Amino acid sequence: MTPPQRLLVIATRRLGDVFLTTPLIHSIKRHWPSVSIHVLVFASTAEILRRNRDIDKIIEIAERPSLKEQLALLFRIARRYDIALSTLPGDRPTIYAWVAGKWRAGLLDASTKSKWKRRLLSRWVEFDNLDTHTVLMGLRLLDLLTVPRSYTPVIAWNTNDADFVHRLLSVPISEKPYAVIHAYPKYNYKMWRPEAWEALAQWLMLQGLRVVLTGSNDATEIDYLMRVACRMPSGTINAGGKLTLSQSAYLIKRARIYIGPDTALTHIAAAIGTPTIALFGPSNPVKWGPWPNGFNENRNPWTRLGSQVVGNVSLIQGRGACVPCLQEGCDRTTDSFSDCLQLLPAQTVITLAGEMLTDATTRSTQ
Repeated sequence: MTPPQRLLVIATRRLGDVFLTTPLIHSIKRHWPSVSIHVLVFASTAEILRRNRDIDKIIEIAERPSLKEQLALLFRIARRYDIALSTLPGDRPTIYAWVAGKWRAGLLDASTKSKWKRRLLSRWVEFDNLDTHTVLMGLRLLDLLTVPRSYTPVIAWNTNDADFVHRLLSVPISEKPYAVIHAYPKYNYKMWRPEAWEALAQWLMLQGLRVVLTGSNDATEIDYLMRVACRMPSGTINAGGKLTLSQSAYLIKRARIYIGPDTALTHIAAAIGTPTIALFGPSNPVKWGPWPNGFNENRNPWTRLGSQVVGNVSLIQGRGACVPCLQEGCDRTTDSFSDCLQLLPAQTVITLAGEMLTDATTRSTQ
């Protein structure tokens, strides 16, 4: 294929989905260094791409845009790109690709109801929402372009981000190492209980580690973290609402260990190589397990059942014959909780954290 001058990647979904498109973007930039890559995302997710040097422009759209906003976007992107790639099988991403690209490709459901969308694309790849990891699903679009694959998700920071984190910590990292806890997932069905986080934090303190809590500037999340912070040991730093994603990534990169549920920050921790414990309940690890640093294989890192360790990532799966149910909580709503996570013992996570810290110490002294 002739190297394109301008290429659009469409990733209008949640924060984690956007982050997991970065291997696709990096592969294209590495193969065609001169191509100008633009990425179309929801405005609420654009921050995760801000420091990404592979991207020349981020185009933002509201998650629920008005008709005027939709028309303005379509006019802005209409046939402006040599190639447009949709990383999602939905109607809107496919239409965006059709409008934007002289040549366009995307992921599509193989059912007859998606037949009309196939006519909008030059080429398409069958979307698998069960047995193929999200990273691999996006990378399949590269086969249509004959572009070699790069597997690791990309997050970046600059010196200003690093300086801000050092000021937040106040004490040099070499003098007082720390662990990062990300206690709040956006949805209740991914949540662990506060008293379990408290027990974990107390144990981390006994290991000589400060605890740093991370979180977004969402009002509900900040309120939750304030309540969790009240249970934490003295010296805990509540960074909720104080850091950008790039600053959070730098913070996590320098941490001894990171522990969190199935969230974008957990994906970031895994990708940058920090020892990571990911708490999984009803979600499918095959599809959504954090991509481990250095895992450069064309296969799923995770199986569907059981707690597992791959590279720098330990995935703890909640217990129960129904796990993973692939549903949103025991009441099948995002506001409901998942018994498999609520009943996950704190000691299970503590034991694994001890093993990971010991392994990391052993490797650093060899």
